[in-house]
Amino acid sequence: MRTDQVGFGVLGPVVAERAGAPLALKGPRHRAVLARLIVARGRVVPLARLVADLWDEPPPTAVSAVRTFVGDLRRALEPGRPPRTPARILVTDGPGYALRTEAGTVDAWRFETAVDTAVPEEPGRAARLLRDALELWRGPAYAEFADERWCRGERTRLAELRLRAVEQRAGALLAGGRPAEAVPDLDAHLAGHPWREEGWRLLALALYRTGRQGDALAVLRRARATLADQLGLDPGPALRRLEAGILAQDPALDAAREDAAARVWTRATEAYDRTVAAGARARLESTVGLLRTLAVTGSGGLAAAREHRLAAITAAEELGDPELTARVIGAYDVPAVWTRSDDPAAARRVTEAAERALARLPVTPAQDAARCRLLATVALETRGTRSARAAEAAAEAERLARRLDDPALLAFALNGVFMQSCARAGLAPRRDALGTELIALAARHGLVTYEVLGHLIRVQARAGLADLATADAHAEAADRLSDRRELPLVRVFTDGYRALRLAATGRADRAEAAYRAVDRLLDGPGMPGVRAGLLPLALLCLRLAERPYGIRAALDPAADWGPYLPWIRPGLALAADGERAAREALRELPEPPADLMQEALWCAVAAAALAADDRPALLRCRDGLRPAAGQLAGAAGGLLTAGPVDTWLTTIDEALA
Repeated sequence: MRTDQVGFGVLGPVVAERAGAPLALKGPRHRAVLARLIVARGRVVPLARLVADLWDEPPPTAVSAVRTFVGDLRRALEPGRPPRTPARILVTDGPGYALRTEAGTVDAWRFETAVDTAVPEEPGRAARLLRDALELWRGPAYAEFADERWCRGERTRLAELRLRAVEQRAGALLAGGRPAEAVPDLDAHLAGHPWREEGWRLLALALYRTGRQGDALAVLRRARATLADQLGLDPGPALRRLEAGILAQDPALDAAREDAAARVWTRATEAYDRTVAAGARARLESTVGLLRTLAVTGSGGLAAAREHRLAAITAAEELGDPELTARVIGAYDVPAVWTRSDDPAAARRVTEAAERALARLPVTPAQDAARCRLLATVALETRGTRSARAAEAAAEAERLARRLDDPALLAFALNGVFMQSCARAGLAPRRDALGTELIALAARHGLVTYEVLGHLIRVQARAGLADLATADAHAEAADRLSDRRELPLVRVFTDGYRALRLAATGRADRAEAAYRAVDRLLDGPGMPGVRAGLLPLALLCLRLAERPYGIRAALDPAADWGPYLPWIRPGLALAADGERAAREALRELPEPPADLMQEALWCAVAAAALAADDRPALLRCRDGLRPAAGQLAGAAGGLLTAGPVDTWLTTIDEALA
């Protein structure tokens, strides 16, 4: 940042300064206006929004007061600006105001950049970058606005990013052979945040590498007790794997072994770069193999894989070779268990590319395997819809794979069939059969990631069928396999199931804490299709399972409902504007999407219809839920439940009568 620039600090109390000297920002509402504009990150904040955010009950002079605050801030930020010339920093734009400032002028933005920059750096430099970034913090972010709703999401996001940066720095110190330096910071970190499993893992590993094996095991025992007492959860795969490794004195825990592995990787990639020409077809195909591995590693690997996969497909199409394009598209056979896309726009582009390749691919027996992979890709990428084309593609891919008698191809095709198995509620038995076949097929042929997928599908299906004992067994099996093969994303679904189990067995208080823990797990792995709207929907279902008529009290109007908002809107209308508004919203409501959440959404709609006494909507809900009679509503997704479908059907019938 240049010395003549205005700098802004929000990692603590909100401040502004120039050349190290603080600027006078006057009163708390002046600071609130500035903070609100920084939260908006350069976007325009309408004047009406500022008024609503600054006052619970705005006075008649609120608009003129905000304009006065803006004028005072402009004089503080640009004292030398000539009269009647446009402001350059705090600008008027359309219906409101925006803060136009460079990324390096806000400490929170510099912190984010430093954390991202540290990721690819060698350990010593990464540790230094992260140390400097963490020193930017003067206290809780936006400290004086802790109770303001407009600030809550940004404060939570920055706090989580800071916790991850502490752990990231500790990881860099370990990788750099400096475990003793990591111990004090990790101790302090866990004292304030005892639910951070990665913190416990790093502390135990640091102690082990300093020769303190007993202390390392004691830390893991503390972690187990803390997680059980506070969240009702067992330690995740990484902690269990580390404990077993310490007890066995596994040489793989030694830093030298990790350094050796890193050297092998570096030399191999250097050799590859020397011998395989840039732009070669071999490079494109091997890139997809790398992306396939990257997608299951966690820590943002899935999001990175999606991005680079599209680039690889585009490059293959530009070469004009449909067979190469088919191989590049079809080689990305990453097992998928969630029926909502993480990136619908990217999924559409992949589907379109697959359809173009299918149209150009020669129709010969030699290309049947490639055609099968393309069809399975169409089925997978068109998940969550009621597309007749996607269902046809799934069926044709399965037929081809069975005829070709290729186990890996059949596993990929069955994954596509699974993605097209949610056309209506109540199809858990069909998915259970798919999971059973996948487990047997994958176990016979060493397809470990598909074996995990089969177990996760059966966790979902048996939970939906209220067979929690069998679901427990498959969750344990999935965890064991993921421990062995380092598949950290599996834990999102097994921990999510265990939260559902707490809800289904009447332990609502522990279920809520467990749901929140799963939401924290989802902050980072790059699965917005799973995370968006999941936590508020899970909490809503938890409350509605106890009180189907209680949607007014159960809804959080400030929550981010993500893709589920259309089916929550009738309840929000009911709470805000009454029964007539709810009935209008119910009349316009589309059918829930063809995904694993449709039964839960039917229950949310039914709760609004019950409270609004809307007979047509209740009839629709009854028709939608009836195929799932005898099952647990929503549990077939493996992450939440609104209680027995039969309870909902009985409640609806009583209301209709």
